[in-house]
Amino acid sequence: MAIIHQTSMEPTKLELLTDWLPKQSWYLAGAGAPVLAKAGGFRLDDPAGEIGIEFVVVVDTAGAEPVAYLVPMGYRGEPLDGVPEAALVGTSEHGVLGTRWLYDGAHDPVVQAQLRALLNGAAVPQDQDEDDTPDLTVAVHGTADAQEFELRLTRVLRAGEAAGDAAQLVAEWTWPDGSTGRGVFATAVR
Repeated sequence: MAIIHQTSMEPTKLELLTDWLPKQSWYLAGAGAPVLAKAGGFRLDDPAGEIGIEFVVVVDTAGAEPVAYLVPMGYRGEPLDGVPEAALVGTSEHGVLGTRWLYDGAHDPVVQAQLRALLNGAAVPQDQDEDDTPDLTVAVHGTADAQEFELRLTRVLRAGEAAGDAAQLVAEWTWPDGSTGRGVFATAVR
């Protein structure tokens, strides 16, 4: 079980994402720099207890319409070798754990393994803010039934339920007006 420390991070995740997000090919350019707010997400436990795993949803309100983005992240105590430089979201000083390297989960093998486990029914999504508390708003529709499948992340979130035979991870986020969006975060493609 991951322990959620009630402490500060400097710079914050939102500050790091404000710089990193516009550099991504899937970012929908708004009116200048993004204006981000935390909008939801969940955590997964690393069986080895070394890597923090969080699926972060942020909403950008800089454009005419708000846009919700999914950024899975792995929080590490040392740099991750063998990944593209662009996979590093940034480094931050954690008030308890010291320097943390935050990586885009699409490039972090531990994040990928636990997402596969979740899609196969072998991992339990956890609340972002409470220790040892399952997040009951996260669901997997269908089952991947194998380790051999391609993971497809939905980076720009849209409301809508899962469709088709593929295993799909569905979860919620909150729009700036307080309404809830629910849609596909990831799909197992065979």
